[in-house]
Amino acid sequence: MSFNDIFKSSFLESVTEFSVMDTFLGLAVAFLLGLFIFVIYKKTFTGVMYSDSFALTLVGLSLVTTLVIMAVTSNVVLSLGMVGALSIVRFRTAIKEPMEIVFLFWALATGIVIGAGMIPLAIIGSAIIGVILLLFANRKIHSSPYILVLNFRDEKTEGAALDILQQSVAHCIVKSKTVNRAGIELTAEIRTKDASTSFINRIYDVPGVENATLVSYNGEYMS
Repeated sequence: MSFNDIFKSSFLESVTEFSVMDTFLGLAVAFLLGLFIFVIYKKTFTGVMYSDSFALTLVGLSLVTTLVIMAVTSNVVLSLGMVGALSIVRFRTAIKEPMEIVFLFWALATGIVIGAGMIPLAIIGSAIIGVILLLFANRKIHSSPYILVLNFRDEKTEGAALDILQQSVAHCIVKSKTVNRAGIELTAEIRTKDASTSFINRIYDVPGVENATLVSYNGEYMS
């Protein structure tokens, strides 16, 4: 056996040749579209805490997916092995916001489409998705939802405070009411008529109101 025979392998001979220029072009487009997804995520983020690592993951995910799809499309045997290898991968990171799933699938789909050689489809599709997300994220909210927590000494104070509240807000629903020896605690979901929250000061000025707390609320978390 000669020295050259040692490095001969049916596996190496079965690898299909690829174009270096196409590889650089695909990865460059994936990087640019990944940055575009990164920017859209940053501008439309409405969650509790912004994560730089997740935003950078979107760029990396586009690049990695593009590279994998390029390899898969060049060799049928490799594609079957790749499916088996990826089937054992498990992700343990929890998704904190529902919209993060949209961006993850967007980055994956972009990498798949670019890796398959359909670069115009990836560019046009990403542009349309980005515009739609920006339009919905920047829409004007006419009524701001809040959770209001009030503490009263007695029922008379509660009635006076609720009269001011009904006159100052557009919508009010009592969520809970607790009565004990210390007084009355009432929790309500309200929607203001405008951005002003000065009515909470007038409620607190009512004699007998021990505490008045107003918390921004969107149905999923409080901040």
